[in-house]
Amino acid sequence: MKMFRTLPQDAMASVVVFLVALPLCMGIAIASGMPPAKGLITGIIGGLIVGFLSGSPLQVSGPAAGLAVLVFELVRTYGMAVLGPVLLLAGFIQLLAGLLRLGGWFRVTAPAVVSGMLAGIGILIVLSQLHVMFDAAPLASGLDNLLAFPGALMEAFSLTGKGSALAGLVGIGTIASIWLWERYRPKALRFLPGALVGVSLATLFSLWLALPIKRVELPANLGDAIDWITPQGLGSLADPQLLVAALALAFIASAETLLSAAAVDRMHSGPRSQFNRELSAQGIGNMLCGALGALPMTGVIVRSSANVQAGARSRTSAILHGLWLLALVSLLPSVLQSIPIASLGGVLVYTGFKLVDPKAIRNLGQYGRIPPLIYVATALCIVATDLLTGVLVGFALTLLKLLWSASKIHTRLITTDANRAELHLSGTATFLRVPRLAKVLADIEPSTHLRICMDQLHYIDHASIELLEDWGRSARTQGGSLEIVGEQELKHRVEGRQRAALAQP
Repeated sequence: MKMFRTLPQDAMASVVVFLVALPLCMGIAIASGMPPAKGLITGIIGGLIVGFLSGSPLQVSGPAAGLAVLVFELVRTYGMAVLGPVLLLAGFIQLLAGLLRLGGWFRVTAPAVVSGMLAGIGILIVLSQLHVMFDAAPLASGLDNLLAFPGALMEAFSLTGKGSALAGLVGIGTIASIWLWERYRPKALRFLPGALVGVSLATLFSLWLALPIKRVELPANLGDAIDWITPQGLGSLADPQLLVAALALAFIASAETLLSAAAVDRMHSGPRSQFNRELSAQGIGNMLCGALGALPMTGVIVRSSANVQAGARSRTSAILHGLWLLALVSLLPSVLQSIPIASLGGVLVYTGFKLVDPKAIRNLGQYGRIPPLIYVATALCIVATDLLTGVLVGFALTLLKLLWSASKIHTRLITTDANRAELHLSGTATFLRVPRLAKVLADIEPSTHLRICMDQLHYIDHASIELLEDWGRSARTQGGSLEIVGEQELKHRVEGRQRAALAQP
């Protein structure tokens, strides 16, 4: 069997992915306002269950930083008990979308909106995890966290804040270790992820000095971290706001998963991703996470790229990484309980900064000035309001740009003699360009015999036709006339394109 032929490569890759996933699972749980064990449960399900069902064999699923902000807000507002029902419904929406073969539509997301969303999430993660690095609780919003941080910093380095200051130094040391390792690591040890190196050094350092800082809390039995969904919890879905939260969770998780799967496909030459199957697998995984009260999951590009670079050949690698997570949590929980929370906060601060990718603005700038503006507007709106509002603002700006670009019209007026002229139209004439077209017509004397050529026009709407006809009626009363050339040919071309679009499967 192919699985056994590639087992050595997959087993080695699974260890690398496990080492990458371990600190991120716990750190993202803390950033989401949840116990670290919840993130580990999601990582285990993402490996053992979704890894087996996945339509993207080399993609690795687990808790994602992209959903941490949404989960944090949900838990803060409604309590931890509502996350399970909301996630169960979101997973069902994903499963249904996969069965209805809607996977391709979830990928129809403007790159500027996606990049802006990730940047906004990155900023929020940084602002919240800076407080976690100093053993303090993050506040409700990004602006609150930003405004409160100077005070928290002053308190940490005051006479009464010794523990917080030490925690902050551990977090800063973790960030420095990750950066130095990523930059200077030897080729022989490049399989070791920077996050694991940073957390390991911080843990050993803090244990050696017996630092009085907060550490990870895990139950003695992983089963104790499971909060089974209840009928009362399902009843909470009658709240319309929770239904909107489930839709937002399903959409963002699906978009992030499928965009990640497309990126993973570009990294290797093996089997291509089956997007509808991947979407259904994610739905089943999130339904299980919802039933167990764990964190939501997506396909994660960081773990997936580590999987490909480590030489994975099949889905066995993702499955085994889930098995290693389960074994460690079950057999050696004391190892995890020695990890400083400030160190995990440092990992998330580093991750958040990487999500705010300055190169994205430069890349988007190749397509004009508007995409970078959409990127910035989406990110800032997410920071100032919330994730869903920011994404909706990004979509609205994208649609406005599309309408603006799709309605460009070019006019060329040629005067043939004293009372005759030709107006050549090209592009698209819609109601958005009626003011411009009206201005051109207003500059033409009503006594002119005007010939309008539409042979270069792709489309003209009712508002534009009415404007031309109104000018023609007015001109006839003053000795002028209007002749439209190419109107029927334009109509036939538009109808032909519509028929061709409807005939496509």
